[in-house]
Amino acid sequence: MSSAGSGRGKGKAVSKTVSRSSKAGLQFPVGRIARYLKIGKYAQRVGAGAPVYLSAVLEYLAAEVLELAGNAARDNKKTRIVPRHIQLAVRNDEELSRLLGAVTIAAGGVLPNIHTTLLPKKVGKGKGDIGSASQEF
Repeated sequence: MSSAGSGRGKGKAVSKTVSRSSKAGLQFPVGRIARYLKIGKYAQRVGAGAPVYLSAVLEYLAAEVLELAGNAARDNKKTRIVPRHIQLAVRNDEELSRLLGAVTIAAGGVLPNIHTTLLPKKVGKGKGDIGSASQEF
């Protein structure tokens, strides 16, 4: 005689929990960042919007670095991003280079750069040079 959902005292309908990350439309964990903010004692209290905002910023930075590193990997005809690609991506981007200026990326190497004074001089052809186009044989 028991029918599902009818009658009194049968208990509440079980609602599925929704994470704060999915509510905000983020991939980075809002709850974990909130916990770290509380444990870290950066302030006495942590507002509800602070971990959401911080998660969004961290996710944006990670997506930006990964996009540029993926482009660097594709330019080098590779399908896997290695620290060298991250180094090339960060150092070639002005804003990321300023943000991560004091950061050392392990196994990243350096940017390829040859100082202009070390390059060979360009030799210009004058009118009296041997083998000019005006001389015919």
